[in-house]
Amino acid sequence: MATLLLGLFILVSLVNFIYFFSFFSFSTSGIKNKLHPEVPVSVIICAKNEEENLRNFLPSIIEQDYPDFEIIVINDASVDNTLETIEEFQKIDPRIKIVDVQNNEAFWGNKKYALTLGIKKAKNTHLLFTDADCAPQSKNWIREMSRNFQPGNSIVLGYGGYFQHKGSLLNKLIRFETLLTAIQYFSYARLGSPYMGVGRNLAYTSTRFYEMKGFANHLHLRSGDDDLFVNEASTSDNTAICFHPDSITRSIPKNSFSDWFHQKRRHASVAGYYKTKHKMLLGSFYLFRILFWILLITILALQIYPQIVLGILGLKLLIEALVYIKAGKKLNETDVVWLFPFFDLFLIFTQLAIFIANLISKPKHWK
Repeated sequence: MATLLLGLFILVSLVNFIYFFSFFSFSTSGIKNKLHPEVPVSVIICAKNEEENLRNFLPSIIEQDYPDFEIIVINDASVDNTLETIEEFQKIDPRIKIVDVQNNEAFWGNKKYALTLGIKKAKNTHLLFTDADCAPQSKNWIREMSRNFQPGNSIVLGYGGYFQHKGSLLNKLIRFETLLTAIQYFSYARLGSPYMGVGRNLAYTSTRFYEMKGFANHLHLRSGDDDLFVNEASTSDNTAICFHPDSITRSIPKNSFSDWFHQKRRHASVAGYYKTKHKMLLGSFYLFRILFWILLITILALQIYPQIVLGILGLKLLIEALVYIKAGKKLNETDVVWLFPFFDLFLIFTQLAIFIANLISKPKHWK
């Protein structure tokens, strides 16, 4: 029995090692110098009741150092002064174009419907998406993201992080989870299997959008305008990743655990619509992580070869630390890396709680 438990623990550990070794494909990668085509770009922002955020963050889009871009701001049936705020900015900068979406009975509350209208409004083929509560961290955001529209590339995955709130453990947890997610989707894309992107920082061509018939295959789902589209439209040949420091955007994180938990429930609810291979990869990743800790605790409690088990634990933590440290430096999230053993364990059981909660009831979606 003892030998069987140890053997199972070693097997589970090896699977965990394989996953994190695959993450080195991103964490140890460098930034390649690319000729900049400076293609005309349409920045698209969907705003629903975002009056204050637009006042705070839209200037960071307007001030971008790029020769040819327009800004499509979509007012998605807001009930505050979002539309009036956009109109104020339009008077200052004529590059701003307004799409005013009224409630449609067939598509009520569906962000994908609003985004589709915004894409149709865009005059440029190359589209760059962000959210109303996001701010590029550099005036070169458009330049760095669009630089990746090299021949054959129609999708660019960027990093959308969150603002740092010093002294907040929840803020560090949220940013660590965002870092881990980015490590995964950047690594899988580099390994030829892109599976998701985030709407806070995502680019693709309208040509690819129309080839996929837009969001038609998942229009009935209110979430997934970013990850489900990327999962469906990305291939090993048409997708680039961008993690240059000037390409990063940051947005306002949730300020309560309850709000963040509900947000993660919404995100997790669409994962079941990913391609089968991606569901298997992601499901196995979380399964083998939780199995590792269950077996570790069980074996240590039974005092089965504790030196071997603790040695494997130390090796696992070392490999993960290297991945997180290198990725954290790339994405400017170094302050959250040192708490990774705690956050990693906490997120495993949070993911399990999200899975159970979504089985019991469906989460709410776009505001």
